[in-house]
Amino acid sequence: MEIGIARRVLSWQEIGDLVEILADQLPSDYDALLAITRGGMIPACLLSERLDLRNIMVAAVQFYTSIGETLDQPRFFQFPSPELLAGQRILVVDDVWDSGRTVVAVHDRIRAAGGHPEIAVLHYKPANSHFPGERPDYVAAETDEWIVYPWEPDCESLG
Repeated sequence: MEIGIARRVLSWQEIGDLVEILADQLPSDYDALLAITRGGMIPACLLSERLDLRNIMVAAVQFYTSIGETLDQPRFFQFPSPELLAGQRILVVDDVWDSGRTVVAVHDRIRAAGGHPEIAVLHYKPANSHFPGERPDYVAAETDEWIVYPWEPDCESLG
């Protein structure tokens, strides 16, 4: 992590509060929820419970290799087949829209399959986005801070 960047370590209670903020914004007529690994898995699970969505898919995609280091193109390890996405309203869930590259790659791949994606994130960092004029459909909070989520391995040592 770069020195000088504000860092905020979140508690599980704060995650619950952020999920409630998102859930209160969301319509309830999605056909499926798609969790982006790894950060979107816990928020997606919590939202699926709140929205009573049982059709949960996973997009295992990698852009970041470590803090500040990214790949040129997304690496998809797992993604639903186009037949599962075509004509479906898909809620895509991730923890953060930082550069936006990961979630936009997932969004575009769903659209290419004929699906209708909407994006929900816990945190949106507009200053870091590589996509001016685009943003998630649903956001719990905007920030410029470096967010440390309670499920991250180093969370206890950072608090």
